[in-house]
Amino acid sequence: MELPVIRSAGKKAVIELKDTLKPNTTYTIDFTNSISDNNEKNVFENFSFAFSTGDIIDTLEVSGVLLNAENLEPMPGITIGLHNNLEDSAFVKLPFVRTSRTNDKGQFTIRNIAPGTYHIFALNDVNRDYKFDQPGEDIAFLDSVIVPSFELTTRQDTTWKDSLTIDTIRTIGYTRFFPDNIELRLFKEKFERQYMVKPERPDEKYFTLRFNTKLDTVPVPLPINFIPEDSSWYFVQQTEGGTAVNYWLVDSTVWKQDTLQVQVSYPKSDSLNILRPQTDTVQLVLRRRPAEKKKKKKKDEPDPIVFLGMQVDAPGSMDLFDTISVTFNEPVLDINKEMFFLDQKIDTVWNTVDFDFFPDSTNSLNYFIRRPWKYGEEYRIEVDSAAIHSLYGKWNDFFTGEFKIKKEDEYGHLYLNINGVDTTAFVELLSTGDAPVRKAKVKDGGVLFMDLKPDKYYARIVIDTNSNGVWDTGNYIEKRQPEEVYYSPKMYEIMQNWQVEETWNVNSTPLAKQKPLEITKNKPKEATKKKRNYKDESQQSSSRNNSSGNMGIPF
Repeated sequence: MELPVIRSAGKKAVIELKDTLKPNTTYTIDFTNSISDNNEKNVFENFSFAFSTGDIIDTLEVSGVLLNAENLEPMPGITIGLHNNLEDSAFVKLPFVRTSRTNDKGQFTIRNIAPGTYHIFALNDVNRDYKFDQPGEDIAFLDSVIVPSFELTTRQDTTWKDSLTIDTIRTIGYTRFFPDNIELRLFKEKFERQYMVKPERPDEKYFTLRFNTKLDTVPVPLPINFIPEDSSWYFVQQTEGGTAVNYWLVDSTVWKQDTLQVQVSYPKSDSLNILRPQTDTVQLVLRRRPAEKKKKKKKDEPDPIVFLGMQVDAPGSMDLFDTISVTFNEPVLDINKEMFFLDQKIDTVWNTVDFDFFPDSTNSLNYFIRRPWKYGEEYRIEVDSAAIHSLYGKWNDFFTGEFKIKKEDEYGHLYLNINGVDTTAFVELLSTGDAPVRKAKVKDGGVLFMDLKPDKYYARIVIDTNSNGVWDTGNYIEKRQPEEVYYSPKMYEIMQNWQVEETWNVNSTPLAKQKPLEITKNKPKEATKKKRNYKDESQQSSSRNNSSGNMGIPF
């Protein structure tokens, strides 16, 4: 179906239909929140216009809310559609029979529905064909069918004399449509088109191949315009969560060349979203920066030593669950825990203690040092000079640093009694930025978070159906909904040397009202009025009186 053309013309909205209308059919033009006035930008909310090509206008409605399945964010601007064809294939083969869009609060109302039985869906319709025919489109579906209905009921309508005084309270009749509390959870199936984003050579000693998603295997570059001395002419460093690969050039005859051409084979999604082998020729050009002016050295003055860059993240005051990270600026050779010394201060004497040393799985230039720290302990970490060497012959400078683990009374504790959960679940403690800070399984109807830094926290629970410890998305073909997520409406403030115990019933608050506004990113846009400038109005009264006051319709 060809979409209509909608434009504003003064106080009018002009809709130009580009397609032939079906007989005996009700049509609705749903403006949602698209209309506002030019002067004060007040929004004409939830406006729609209906007409029929027959003798009857269908009048039934259904309404609800659309939330992000993973974080319960309200999802604005998403298409909500109905199918009266109840076959599973209708969602992927046929356009919707009735549609609407969500507003800035994720709320929707589908109007002018004919009596019948329907399936309801949400679709982030990328190609605007009203069908789920792109694997990357966000969707939501309800497991059960809906049957629109209505009832005649009453409500109280209050008339105010002023902001404080009630004039009258009237009972008025209205039509209530059902269902009016539909909850849809939007998700994207576990699928991403796979392709190379950008090859680049930011430094002479390495080049980078960047992809849009993590690859299962690292591509092997084949030389074209150069011949390395042997097959081990590069060192692989995966970074950016596995989506990028740095190839460190070991062979000096290679990295001294300004332009390198390599052949790279990797899996790439085709037009049908099927992964197929792809071979590209990549040209990597080094953009050399102007050489910095060097300070003239005195005669017989030795050249300054350029040490291997090594950053040890061990702040003076460390938390009980912190891990020391050691990061290098270029690949190192044969690194092991014996190159590091960890001492604990007992009274006034430093005693060598054991620790765990292991590489970062997402960045091969990063390593971790971990030990079961205890309250108030003092430690010293040292690395001897020239203990660690890089691929390019550099060595580290001597390093020493002392740190102390915080005392027990510097922490607080939180225990949550969980009601309404009768299956495997875990709770994530969240920061004020809605980022996970700690995670723990629900056990014996509750969860305990020990040794928390004094701060404000929020919480969400994941119904971990498959017990894999992570939230899992859904799949339409398998009729599998995404794993359920609930947010605690409360904020938990943790103070030093204080224990907080709270009870959380996950079903006591409607899903759309659970996530605290403080950590909600898609906050609803409140209708605001511009502050009037009466001085300017008085000076321009004549020109204003001669104008008709146009209405603006942004599309």
